[in-house]
Parts: sequence; C-alpha cells; structure tokens
Amino acid sequence: MLLMFFHVCWVFLLYVLLTILRAPSAWSVDTQSGLIEKYKRYEPKVSSNLSNQFEWPLLFYAGGILSISIGVTDSIIVACALLFMCGRIVHSVVHILTDNIRLRGAIFTVNFLAVFLMWVRLVMLSF
Repeated sequence: MLLMFFHVCWVFLLYVLLTILRAPSAWSVDTQSGLIEKYKRYEPKVSSNLSNQFEWPLLFYAGGILSISIGVTDSIIVACALLFMCGRIVHSVVHILTDNIRLRGAIFTVNFLAVFLMWVRLVMLSF
C-alpha cells in the first residue's frame, strides 16, 4: 500500500513540475530573463513521462490491490513492488534529463519483469 502511495506522490510531483514548466508561457510571465527558453525543452519530456505513469503502472496497482484485498503477500511481492517503484523514479529521471533510449528501455525491462514476477508470485501464493 505504501509503495502505491509513493507512486501517487511521484505522479503528483511530476504534475507540479509540468505546471512549473508550462506556467510562464501559459501566463506570459518572465519573458525577459531567458529562463523559459532554457527549460522549455524539458516540458515535452515531462509531459510524455507523465503519460507513461498511467500505462504499465496500471498492472502494478492491480496487483497491489489484489494482494491487499485477498491478504496474500510476502517479501518477494514487496521486493518486486519496491524494485518497480525505484525503477519508475529512475526511468523518469532518465526520460526527462537524457535522450538515452537504450537506458530507458533497460529500465523499462526491469520494471516490466518486476511487475510480471509480482503477478506470478501472487498467483503462486493464491493456490
């Protein structure tokens, strides 16, 4: 439950960052200092990363809610959830601050496997 809450907080922080990046141009603020131009390139990356937070994490939430509702969990499920959450943060940082598609893909693969293993373990413990 706590790790799902941390992901919600992470998404909230990404929304705050996106708002900060969009606010100057949306409200025509600070057009003189050049700061808008300096950070403008990050806005599409933050926006894209924020969209990613509503794709694969859906299966993470479904697994987490199922685990809680049926009372089935163990250290492997928790470790997978923790790995996934840490991976989401690292994925966001790499996505926003670099153009390294290979590294992003590798991090996504780790996240993918963490959630898949979480689901496999859930099924194993349910029978």
